[in-house]
This record gives sequence, C-alpha cells and structure tokens, in this order.
Amino acid sequence: MDIAEVAKRTGVPASTLRYYDKRGLIASSGRQGLRRTFAPEVLDRLALIALGQAAGLSLDEIQAMFGAGAEPAIDRRLLAAKADEIDALVLRLTAMSKGLRHAAACPAPRHMECPTFKRLLASAGSGALGRQHRLTTSLPRRRESKSA
Repeated sequence: MDIAEVAKRTGVPASTLRYYDKRGLIASSGRQGLRRTFAPEVLDRLALIALGQAAGLSLDEIQAMFGAGAEPAIDRRLLAAKADEIDALVLRLTAMSKGLRHAAACPAPRHMECPTFKRLLASAGSGALGRQHRLTTSLPRRRESKSA
C-alpha cells in the first residue's frame, strides 16, 4: 500500500512515516512512482510505535525493541519500570486532585485557615509540586520532531 493509504489507515502523517522510515523504525518496500509503498505489516509496527509512545517511551527506546527480525523484542523490564512510573504518577495526581477539590469546597472562611490547604502550600513550598508537574509533562511523550 502506498504512503497515503498508510497515513489514512493509521492517522500518522506522511511526513512522520517518512521520518520513521529514515530512522529505521519502519521500512518502505519500494516505490510506486514517487510514492513510497509499505507492506501491510507496517500497520502492526506503527501500532506498536503508537502504543510505546502512549506509554511514555521515546523513539529510541521503541527502536531498541525492534531487532533485525520481524518480531519485536519487547523489553519486559522496561515496560514494568514504565508501569511503575505511571502508577506513582497516578497516585501523586490523585492526591493533588483531592487536595484541590477540598480547597475548592473548603468550609473554612479563608483558605489560609484550612489545614488541608496549608499542607498543599507546604508541598508547593518544598518543591514537591514542581517535581510532580515535570513528571506530568513528560508522560505520555508525543512524537519527536519530524523531518521530511
């Protein structure tokens, strides 16, 4: 199938497909005129790339899982570590959400009189909330810069 069909079926822009081809994440099977063509198996490979990115893996980490063979060599330890990171992030974000919801509905006359709000302030003052923010912006990673 040609590059336009792959792009249509996967939602991955043709420029990204060309970038992935250049990086060796996928391989075109030839050309039909000026258009690159791909074997149907490229759809599974692109799905694996999308899954890896949704999990927060970089393209380098994903590429390392694609060996010379047709089957990917998925690093189970890397996946378990990424799942642990996500679990920890979910716990931190849940705690933050509960704290913000409490602050929004707090019966205290002023927020500075609320012990829960004061704990949130203490966390922010210690830098703990900034570390949480940096983690949330790093997961999930989006496609890295594309060059056509």
